[in-house]
Amino acid sequence: MTGFATLLYKEVLRFWKVAFQTVGGPVLSALLYLVVFAQVLGERVRMFGDVPYTAFLVPGLVMMSVLQNAFANSSSSLIQSKVTGNLVFVLLAPISHVEFFAAYVLAAVVRGLAVGAGVLAVTAGFVDLRVEAPLWAIAFAFLGAALAGVLGLLAGLWAEKFDQIAAFQSFLVVPLTMLSGVFYSIHSLPPAWQTVSHLNPFFYMIDGFRHGFFGAGDVAPAASLAFVAVSLAVLSALAIRLLGRGYKIRT
Repeated sequence: MTGFATLLYKEVLRFWKVAFQTVGGPVLSALLYLVVFAQVLGERVRMFGDVPYTAFLVPGLVMMSVLQNAFANSSSSLIQSKVTGNLVFVLLAPISHVEFFAAYVLAAVVRGLAVGAGVLAVTAGFVDLRVEAPLWAIAFAFLGAALAGVLGLLAGLWAEKFDQIAAFQSFLVVPLTMLSGVFYSIHSLPPAWQTVSHLNPFFYMIDGFRHGFFGAGDVAPAASLAFVAVSLAVLSALAIRLLGRGYKIRT
């Protein structure tokens, strides 16, 4: 196996060995969200004209799970290696910083999509869910997982202890996710908050992914995809540059 393939295999195996925790736990959490909101709102609320609220909620929960778990995979893996000191064995291997970047991000994508598929499989049994444009859904799921994985890699590079990763997730990733339209359409917000939502890249990922199911959204899917792609390119360039300099991983 090449260095890249070996590192990718190691990163995927790291979360898959404890899949009950890393995949099963998030799936259960998403299911509980759906059960609670379905009980409270159920058929009382309609979105995009005739879409039941519970059906509207499922793609948001799927994408939320994808983003949070992709971020968690790359960030937790890198900080764990830094804190325990075993990162040196990866750095000594004949692996370029680009291969290092690609392996961590692809592993994050695999975990994010695995959790997302699990959430979709479990929650789809509770609602009548249609898929109007599957290619849009696939594109946003993959790009969203990649962007969250890169963000997790940047957090892992910056952090020096687990507390900093937890703070990064609590004060940045969770607010960006919860305020991205997972549970609502931004058209229900006051104009000022709609403007704020349009600055949130997570909003475009979730809205574009939801468009793949219902053929409707708050923003045109092409515009959302362009915003996500540009954000991914900028963050990837930054992460690759920092890895090339050995930022906080080489002494």
